[in-house]
Amino acid sequence: MTAASGRHPLAVESAVAGHPAQEDLQVLFGQSIAVFASLAGPAHVVETANPAFFAAIGEHRTRTGVPLAELMPELTGQGFIALLDEVYRTGEPHTGRDVRVVLDTGPHAREAFFDFTYEARRDGEGNVVGIRVIGVETTQVKHAQRLMTEHRALLEQIARQAPLTEVLDGMARCIENLAPREVLVSVLLADPDGRHLRHGAAPSLPDFYNQAIDGIATGEGVGSCGTAAHRREPVVVTDIATDPFWDDFRDLADRAGLAACWSTPILARDGSLLGTFAMYHRTPRAPQDSDLALARVFAGTAALAIERHHSEQARRDAETRAEAAHAELTRAMSAERKLRAEAEERAAAAAELADRMRAAEAAQAAVPHPEQCRLGGPDGCTAPAELKIADAWGDAAWGCHTHAEEALLTVRSAFIANEELGGLAAYINRRPARSRRTERPRTG
Repeated sequence: MTAASGRHPLAVESAVAGHPAQEDLQVLFGQSIAVFASLAGPAHVVETANPAFFAAIGEHRTRTGVPLAELMPELTGQGFIALLDEVYRTGEPHTGRDVRVVLDTGPHAREAFFDFTYEARRDGEGNVVGIRVIGVETTQVKHAQRLMTEHRALLEQIARQAPLTEVLDGMARCIENLAPREVLVSVLLADPDGRHLRHGAAPSLPDFYNQAIDGIATGEGVGSCGTAAHRREPVVVTDIATDPFWDDFRDLADRAGLAACWSTPILARDGSLLGTFAMYHRTPRAPQDSDLALARVFAGTAALAIERHHSEQARRDAETRAEAAHAELTRAMSAERKLRAEAEERAAAAAELADRMRAAEAAQAAVPHPEQCRLGGPDGCTAPAELKIADAWGDAAWGCHTHAEEALLTVRSAFIANEELGGLAAYINRRPARSRRTERPRTG
């Protein structure tokens, strides 16, 4: 199976006709996923190659009859041409496992991994006349291994409750590193009402772009992300320059150098909106199945991280409310204890006062009722003693109405007293003055 300039890759070169071993190799590798090429001479001219070889290096380079270094100039700087020179010189084969190689340049450049063997071709006399290249591309396996490793690390971050911004930023960088072509990842978080999207993570997008889309509404035709959030389904825009969804954001996207955007809604287990996961590209591009699968995997991972964050935030809020309620209850109980103590102190003081009053009453009960006022001072008073007044210290005296009233006004703690401790009540209910003047008060 041969690819020649100007001819279909499967055309057979006349130069190899009549060589059964070469034909067998062509049969074995012609339609295989294994990469096969036959190189001739010290310049490593590509004589034959199978479709898998050209698919790997880029079908725009499907031609033979040219040195490999001319067909694939990027190999020289990566040491592969030097390896071919060594095999051609020594005749010893070289085998590589999971060898990284950057294929092509510019917009077509991609990272790839191969298991391969460089094996010398010999003529009938045993002289090395060329090299056979046999290999299997392991890029998908390598990326799958790296994806599993990175995904496991993200899940461990979520399990140990790392900050949401740290998880989302790490996830975005992981995808950008794993993608075979340049991709810029963005995660937007939905407001609680699901009507707006807020910046979550976008490590490779310019700040002015992130600030401009922070808070965009969810709705039909609001870019890729706003529409995906509104529809609750993926929205693929392959060319921002012509898609009507981007009418309001086209200039912004052009300033940021963005040409395509595929957005996937991030949904909770109950179907509610958590945010959006977007993959931007510098050139117009439609997604492949592997791209869509990658978006679904990481949208699910983002959902897990966001739901875990919401649950943890709700738990912390509940704990804060509980702590505040406990503190308020503690303050209320402290105030209640203080009030109870003060009430008990007041009750004890009242009981003490009552005891002192009773003691004063008992002490004064034995004192005979004087005939004349005792409140007249040094000059004395000849008016009849009609009222008995006392104070909280147990002192008491009889006096006329005039001096008793003066004492009540002067000594604020003084009060009217009698044997039954009637006090002011007895004074209010006293008999008319005429009766009091004719009746002699009882002793107290």
